[in-house]
Amino acid sequence: MRIFNDLAELKAAKGEHLGYTDWREITQERVNGFADATDDHQWIHVDVDRAKEGFFGSTIAHGYLSLALIPSFNSELFRVDGLKMGINYGLNKVRFVRPVPVGSRIRAGAEIVDVKGTPSGTLATLRVVIEVEGYDKPACIAETLSLLVADS
Repeated sequence: MRIFNDLAELKAAKGEHLGYTDWREITQERVNGFADATDDHQWIHVDVDRAKEGFFGSTIAHGYLSLALIPSFNSELFRVDGLKMGINYGLNKVRFVRPVPVGSRIRAGAEIVDVKGTPSGTLATLRVVIEVEGYDKPACIAETLSLLVADS
């Protein structure tokens, strides 16, 4: 984990790659829970028997499940000390490049694209790439925005 003492250190690290998280298995239970939380019960995600005969050969995780894991991945990659709060501010761009088969493992890597001051706080832009173990193409590439507010 990369620890920044303050927002100035984060800004000075613009362009730095923050490394990679540990691998996480995507289980059917997790996919089903996400389906329940979002009311997205499309068969390619939740019907194991039908999905075996389908295009992907198994159930696959929702693309938005991969996206929803980014805050958790980021907490493994870096921390900025001296903050009152940090909030998700949005996304500039998201692409779901390849499916994530249930039972596979994923991890994320991130690069600091930009850090700039705003009237509300410091806006950090990260390029997060979620990889699927054993595949060349990533599952998801997202440019995320976080608004960071200093403690003082």
